[in-house]
Amino acid sequence: MDHRPTLGLVLLLLGLSLARGNDAQIDKTDNSSITSMILNSNNGTNELLLEGDILLPKTRNAMKCYKNNGRCVWMKSADHLVYVPYVISNEYSSDQVETINKAMKSFSGKTCIRFIPRTQQTAYLQIESRGGCFSSMGRVGEKQILSLAAFSCIQHGIIQHELLHALGFYHEHTRSDRDQYVRINWNYVADYATDNFQMQDNNNLNIPYDYSSVMHYDKKAFSNDLSKETITPIPDESVKIGQRREMSDIDILRVNKLYKLMCKERHIHQIC
Repeated sequence: MDHRPTLGLVLLLLGLSLARGNDAQIDKTDNSSITSMILNSNNGTNELLLEGDILLPKTRNAMKCYKNNGRCVWMKSADHLVYVPYVISNEYSSDQVETINKAMKSFSGKTCIRFIPRTQQTAYLQIESRGGCFSSMGRVGEKQILSLAAFSCIQHGIIQHELLHALGFYHEHTRSDRDQYVRINWNYVADYATDNFQMQDNNNLNIPYDYSSVMHYDKKAFSNDLSKETITPIPDESVKIGQRREMSDIDILRVNKLYKLMCKERHIHQIC
């Protein structure tokens, strides 16, 4: 199978890259990966988490959503936008609320997703500090917790990461085609974490594997030996994975394609 990107895809990604502007400077001085920050924050939590930060469902509706390959999407409105209601807990400082709002607004300029304050909607995100960074997978259909610990999770890339889970996305390394792009070094995966590396039978949307995705684990995630890699890119082992700065261009494309809406970035038009 030819995995080379089409000219249209290359042009679209170029346009997205140009459109990012100053956002690309966010958190660039911090070399910590999203994975390590999230896992450190979630260490000791009492929540039952899949892949380190996906909150397992506890209700029948949530279980139905979860079994649907995590693709329980939010509804498209008549204006072709997707509105995701939210409530932010009052336990955050004003600066923290501003950081959360900025991460949510970053979707508005690049995707068809609009995070809006909840009024009376039944399905909505309850954003609060529960001692870790984690989210349910996709739309649950009622109040669903998106935890951003005030002491460790209020970072632009981490917030985007958890919001992407809430929109219906797994981690990149669990894609059904991942073995073509990374090697899982099972000998170095901690015994308790093997389930976190199982491939998901999901829809990859005919979008290239993305080493630079904000949803990608870093090379030593869940390692039983901190000097050893659990994930190695192939064929080029030097490729960097696990960045924490912000959504990649392909992350953005994936959101638009899943929600089947018109992409419009810098005069580049393509049906997603």
